[in-house]
Amino acid sequence: MGTYLNPGKADFEEAVNSKIFVDKTDMIMYLNSVVKTKQKYVSVSRPRRFGKTMAADMICAYYDRKAESRELFANRKLAGCEPYKSGEKEVFWDEYLGKFDVIRLVMTKFIKKNNNVTDALSKMQKLIVRDIKKEYPDIDCFDEEDLIQTIEDVYSENSRQLVIVLDEWDAVFRERQNDKEGQKEYLDFLRDLMKDNNNIALAYMTGILPIKKYGKHSALNMFTEYSMMFPRQLARYTGFTEEEVQNLCKKYGRDYQAVSDWYDGYEVSDIMPPDPDHQELRATGKSPEAVRYSLYSPLSVVEATTTGIIKDYWNKTETYEALAEFIEMDYDGLKEAVAFLMDGGRLAIDTSTYQNDMTTFHGRDDVLSLLIHLGYLGFDDKKSEVFIPNREILDEFRSSTKGLEWKPVFRSFHLSQEILKATLDKDSDKVAELLEEAHNRAGNKTYNDEAALSYAIQLAYYAAQMYYTTILELDSGKGYVDIAYLPAPKYPALPALVVELKYNRSAETAMSQIKRQKYPERLIHYKGNMLLVAIDYDKDLPNTAPEFKHHKCIIEADCC
Repeated sequence: MGTYLNPGKADFEEAVNSKIFVDKTDMIMYLNSVVKTKQKYVSVSRPRRFGKTMAADMICAYYDRKAESRELFANRKLAGCEPYKSGEKEVFWDEYLGKFDVIRLVMTKFIKKNNNVTDALSKMQKLIVRDIKKEYPDIDCFDEEDLIQTIEDVYSENSRQLVIVLDEWDAVFRERQNDKEGQKEYLDFLRDLMKDNNNIALAYMTGILPIKKYGKHSALNMFTEYSMMFPRQLARYTGFTEEEVQNLCKKYGRDYQAVSDWYDGYEVSDIMPPDPDHQELRATGKSPEAVRYSLYSPLSVVEATTTGIIKDYWNKTETYEALAEFIEMDYDGLKEAVAFLMDGGRLAIDTSTYQNDMTTFHGRDDVLSLLIHLGYLGFDDKKSEVFIPNREILDEFRSSTKGLEWKPVFRSFHLSQEILKATLDKDSDKVAELLEEAHNRAGNKTYNDEAALSYAIQLAYYAAQMYYTTILELDSGKGYVDIAYLPAPKYPALPALVVELKYNRSAETAMSQIKRQKYPERLIHYKGNMLLVAIDYDKDLPNTAPEFKHHKCIIEADCC
């Protein structure tokens, strides 16, 4: 066995022999289904502590032709799996056991902050080629420093195929975050190494980040991605499932509810492409619905189970220091979003613009998307909403927001909660008073025009997102409602809010417009459960006037 070629089974044996081992070997059955197909390129991204390296060790132990791993897998879940159909052939669990050469690479051993990418790739190729030459000394290789050519020379001649396993594949984007040329060189090398390479039976990459995008396109577009946002068929292998944690707690006499409160909460679903061989599809003509899983952070559960101590184990990871740095980036009200999430809110975001690196951010949603992949936020793929998944992660956010610079943010958020409560209580004087404070906190830039006033009011009602859907410029048929807040399905008893703003005109004028234009008729489903909110602001008052920066508010119930 070599260091990089056919590394054997020792690392996986260590995991199996550990005090706590949760058997995920049935994942191999899915990988076998894509071996030697166009789907053989698999990229799995998960946070630290979620078992990426152990999965890579397992894959090496299974496919390595020199590992002699039958006994190791024969007593595991994999051996109990039902065979699957491949054409007319039944494929059993051991179809590819020990059938390939395996190249195993941990990219953090090569890609480092003080090493350029060119030198790192050169060293890596020389070391792998050295292992290949030891295994196949009689094969003539054209260029023994060129890994791509050596693989072509060796495996075309001996008719064997390779499984390539890259752990920490994204090291270049974490260790050399600003080295754009180095990143491109690295991605080009991986593409040239693997794309359209018939000598490769399976390529499995794992890391924290999904594959880097340029615009809307992946730099390694032959890979299928299995991420924290969309883990697809590998969803139940992404972390510990509820059943697995319950079994551990029962075995070791731990309080399952306490473990669940602290470490549960990552929501994933195994959204699958249509499978013509699926039994349910054949019987009903419909693809099966995705199964949703609530997952736990594996390392935290193992620590809590072995020690019996429920606490925050997250800060042992390298991404801990990054959290404070990222949430300090105040893109588009990111700090207010963090305060909202820490209060238990869920926030709809657009994940499509995130470029899958740690430096290219164009707005709040890009930073929040990164935090999903780092494990600091959960993601609901049905609603495209982010949330803080559990008490352990909330503890991390609290630790990262203790600085004095966060006090105004939390005051603004609590102020927003007070404004919403006063609105629902129809206390218009209190709303006007609180809006004035909120408007001052938003800064002078929010006093310039009606659009700026609208922005300030949206900030003031930030907390409403927990209970309402916000609609700006709602078409009423006879005009546009400035802001409408419609109750979320979970809160049907709450009244809808129709908010009309007037800049340099009176709140009475705003209320008159609501009624004259019959705005409530656009929201007919909320008739009898609607509040009409009229707000004004006079910007022309001198700063010596007692009513400078003063708001007036009128709130009426629509009872018709």
